Amino acid sequence: MREYRPLNVLFFLLLTCLLLLPIIYFAPSKGYDFFGFNVRFLTWENLLSPKNQENKNIDFLDGVNISDINDDSFDLQLESNQTDLGLPTKSTVLSIESASKLEQNAQAKVNLGNFFEQLKHAASKKEKISIFHYGDSQIEGDRMTAFIRQRLQSEFGGAGPGLIPAINVYNTISFGHAYSENFRRKIIFGKERLSSNKYGAMLSAAIFSIDSLSDSKNRPTEAWIELTPSTKGYSRCKAYTNISLFYNDCQDTCAIDVYVNGKLYQQDSLKTDGLPHKLYYKVETTPEKLKFVIRSKKSPTISGIALEGDVGIQMNNIAMRGSSGTQFSSVDIESMSYMHKELNTKLVILQFGGNSIPFFKDSSSVRAYSRRFKRQIQLIQKCTPNASIIVIGPSDMSQLQNGIYTTYPFIPYCIEQMKKQTLSAGGSFWSLYNAMGGKDSMYAWVENNLAGKDYIHFTPKGARKASQLFYDALVAAYGVWNTEKNDESKKEIINE
Repeated sequence: MREYRPLNVLFFLLLTCLLLLPIIYFAPSKGYDFFGFNVRFLTWENLLSPKNQENKNIDFLDGVNISDINDDSFDLQLESNQTDLGLPTKSTVLSIESASKLEQNAQAKVNLGNFFEQLKHAASKKEKISIFHYGDSQIEGDRMTAFIRQRLQSEFGGAGPGLIPAINVYNTISFGHAYSENFRRKIIFGKERLSSNKYGAMLSAAIFSIDSLSDSKNRPTEAWIELTPSTKGYSRCKAYTNISLFYNDCQDTCAIDVYVNGKLYQQDSLKTDGLPHKLYYKVETTPEKLKFVIRSKKSPTISGIALEGDVGIQMNNIAMRGSSGTQFSSVDIESMSYMHKELNTKLVILQFGGNSIPFFKDSSSVRAYSRRFKRQIQLIQKCTPNASIIVIGPSDMSQLQNGIYTTYPFIPYCIEQMKKQTLSAGGSFWSLYNAMGGKDSMYAWVENNLAGKDYIHFTPKGARKASQLFYDALVAAYGVWNTEKNDESKKEIINE
């Protein structure tokens, strides 16, 4: 074995450095493209002046209080007042201060004011109104929605987790769920799709496979769905006494047995006209176990199950992992409109953009996405003509470049364009990116255990912080609206 003297090693290293120096000196910041692969080198600028990772100051989040969300008084009220489930537990004075705000033009302000009017009187008039929170993986498992729901229901009345999917594939804190193996999930934003596009308002649905043996003997196939209250969720989502099963595209005789706590509660049959319908049940107390057993020779499409209180706010979480938020226009409008009408939808929150950020190549691709997104808003407005729209822009997202975690370059421009298109459609816009702290804030959120190591998704604590920031902005807008409303009423009295 040949031995190398230290001087030989030194000359080898010097020669290597001499060969690499021209490459480094002339290396472009975006690297070299070879046969479809991008190869990057240390640039001359970074060699002479290496960048240091910036850790932004996010101490302002210390004032975002999430500790009192599960006040014991909420649970006590729900246990003692099951007959009038959903009224607010206590009267509080809403703050009109917020670290961030909803961006609005004149039309958006009027539209959101219509929702605030419904919000103010929902519990007192013993009415139910629904809020739909559509979003990508940032809200899956009911993470952000659950916190916002608890806040709103505690303030304005309401109970229950709202509309939930027939088949749930995400871990969630808001309900327990099981189903028979022959049920299959169908989604508009993935490969497993329905040929009819009759998904309803959740953009996902479930059908069951027909057993070959039962089919050969001309017998119906049986499938089931079982639901239980959450054991770890927020107090208000644990209680519900109003149950609705939404279905459509039923083409053959279909029987359904409903079991409450293991006992047969009611026997029904589905309408076979193929149109969207719902089955409604009212129970006295929250079932410890709720089970639907369905039998048919041809599966209907189960569009969702609503678990609600009697009055107040019902808030529905519709998580669409991997979605850009541009699939609404592919859904059968009749099935979607029917569910929104039955659930009395008054506010739709759209939280998207994050899944498109990594794929933007230039500013024109951002503008094209934003225009497509506006068309989705307009489609939702067509399905929910009396509902207001709030768009939550994408959070900060970081990518590793030259050893530094930095914001994706097109996030600020994407937010600018999404806001522009949202306002032009009469919607309100809230920038989660700005609320987090803006450019390169994600690194600080990760360092403070508020976001995961993928530098994209929040941790449970971070999701609660982000949710509280949005809730504060929403309530601040409500406070301003309420003050202006009261001032107008006083002027009218004086004029009279």
